[in-house]
Amino acid sequence: MVLERAWHHARAYLESLESCPAGATASLAALRVSLGRPLSDCGTEAAQVIDELVEDASQGIVGSVGGRFFGWVIGGAVPAAIAADWLTSIWDQNAALYACSPAAAVVEEIAGAWLKDILGLPARASFAFVTGCQMAHVTCLAAARHALLQKDGWMVEDEGLSGAPAIRILASEHGHGSVARAATLLGLGRNNIVRLATDPLGRIEPAALAAQLEDSRPTIVVLQAGDIATGAFDEFASLVPMAKAKGAWVHIDGAFGLWAAASPHRRHLLRGVAAADSWATDGHKWLNVPFDSGYAFVADPAAHCAALSHRAAYLTHDADARDQIDWNPDWSRRARGFATYAALRELGRAGIADLVERCCAHAMALVDGLRNVRGIRIVSEPIINQGLVRFLGEDASDAENDARTDAVIAAVNAGGEAFFSGSTWHGRRVMRISVCNWRTSDADIERAIVAIRKASA
Repeated sequence: MVLERAWHHARAYLESLESCPAGATASLAALRVSLGRPLSDCGTEAAQVIDELVEDASQGIVGSVGGRFFGWVIGGAVPAAIAADWLTSIWDQNAALYACSPAAAVVEEIAGAWLKDILGLPARASFAFVTGCQMAHVTCLAAARHALLQKDGWMVEDEGLSGAPAIRILASEHGHGSVARAATLLGLGRNNIVRLATDPLGRIEPAALAAQLEDSRPTIVVLQAGDIATGAFDEFASLVPMAKAKGAWVHIDGAFGLWAAASPHRRHLLRGVAAADSWATDGHKWLNVPFDSGYAFVADPAAHCAALSHRAAYLTHDADARDQIDWNPDWSRRARGFATYAALRELGRAGIADLVERCCAHAMALVDGLRNVRGIRIVSEPIINQGLVRFLGEDASDAENDARTDAVIAAVNAGGEAFFSGSTWHGRRVMRISVCNWRTSDADIERAIVAIRKASA
């Protein structure tokens, strides 16, 4: 049976994680050749298709599910979430309405309540299970758009944006691009994003926000729970009340940092965050569920529903059940709640807290292993699970050190012992250290340190 073939290949892959390279090894040209088989007229037997897919794709698979992958902010997937995701494909439910799949609807209802509790968000808040933080931003900012324009008597869902009061967005100068993309998708426009000055860690300067809030135009303020480079948190306890006092909608970009709420030792970083109007985060980061998992939360369910809900004569709605289409930007959709439900049950409160703490400890251990090494400069110490380092040459210029940093990253990745990604911070190239995987062990950290030191030398 073809599913047995897939299970065989999956098991073999997971058992090889310790020995396989952390990054892909095939070139673009090689992958195009291996995967570019001619499409037959008569089709191919299913088991053969799977066997050849595994063979042809194997050298182009990045080892992001393994413990030695530290690029971007990509987690692995805990066993229960993987298994539930497989079942999700087998069950093949359309999670648009309760009527389409009662179990999928109720699982989302329960898991959504669990998530709000773990993340310290208001129990009354509405929620949506979306593809990722990108669409979580779209969902939340659609609710914000509705609420802000409704104050001026403008029903944007009926009238559109032509002639509507312009909405501006106040955000960090280092804010993530997914917020800007959400602004373009919603017709708010990138040119209406005002970038605010930040401190050296990337936290918004209160004075910069206060000055902009003197403008009375409809405003969305985006604050960060975990800067993408440093992991820094804005000062929610002071900034959220400041913005709301001026009538602004406060949205939290908490793609990974919002999960710090799960840890008793880290949740102080989020003090005051529950007073915001909306929150966005990913499950496929720190909860370690497979991709296609993001969460949007909105404090005002009426605004959330008004921005997204739809009715049609052929749809079947239940008077008591929660219909997902009322809260999501998509229509036909994967029943992505099953994987989240399974992960939350497998880990429990203590398991999620331990996952957060272990990742933070591993990030610090990795940075500590590079400390005082000649030619390596620690640019940003981990606040949670993110760190920044830079590689310096003897009497080298900034441009030469930029090139050297990129070269060291490339050398580490080519060696296969670990995988890292680069970035630009305050105009200088850096290597990002991001630990976000339940599989990462002390031995994985040691292997990565050895590989970095070797490449740097």
